[in-house]
Amino acid sequence: MSKGKDRAAKARQIVADQRAAERRRTVTLWTSVAVVLALFIAGLIGYTALSGQDAGKVVTPAAAVDEGTAFAVGTGPVVVDVYEDFMCPACGNFETASAPTLKQLADSGKITLRFHPVAILDRFSNGTEYSTRAAAASAAAAEAGRFTELHDVLYANRPEENSDGLSNAKIIELAASVGITGDTFTNAVNEGTYKAWATQATETFTKRNFTGTPTILVAGQQIENPTTEALTQAIDKAAG
Repeated sequence: MSKGKDRAAKARQIVADQRAAERRRTVTLWTSVAVVLALFIAGLIGYTALSGQDAGKVVTPAAAVDEGTAFAVGTGPVVVDVYEDFMCPACGNFETASAPTLKQLADSGKITLRFHPVAILDRFSNGTEYSTRAAAASAAAAEAGRFTELHDVLYANRPEENSDGLSNAKIIELAASVGITGDTFTNAVNEGTYKAWATQATETFTKRNFTGTPTILVAGQQIENPTTEALTQAIDKAAG
């Protein structure tokens, strides 16, 4: 009778040991799954963070001057700074009225003309961020040595405020019409390579206490009413 009890006890112990082992295996399995899942989530978060950093990385064009905010034409002794937004109607009027004279002065060696593309009118392009995209495209053109070509053709085709602005495809088409071609420029426009740069340049514009476009400086002095006559007088004075 005691032998029977012993066998029954051993059998129960064996079953209990098997159940305990099964529980340990289950706990180990789910612990491993949890660890793998945690590592996966951590990796995903890290990748997303790095991707966000890359997307927002500021790539400053090698051709940029004045703390990486402008593109220079000419090497004359008097510096003329022009802050513009490619969607700005007043900038379009300034380009028509005064830019030809300034470019002629730059070509003749009298001034250094520095163009500062900024993006303060994104809110007027129905969410397409045209001002930022156009400024970024001008930076890509500067890297190709063709800033003024794209600058001029963008103003010749300046979209109205409260429109979608020009699409990237249209910007690339206009660039090709003035000789800016190739995958480097196209990819920079489509991938927004210089968008973060455009945002930073605009922030610098604000930090310099400028509020509207066009803002024109001659030898560091802002010209409040930048007519062609006022600009040439200021340039002559600075040169004299």
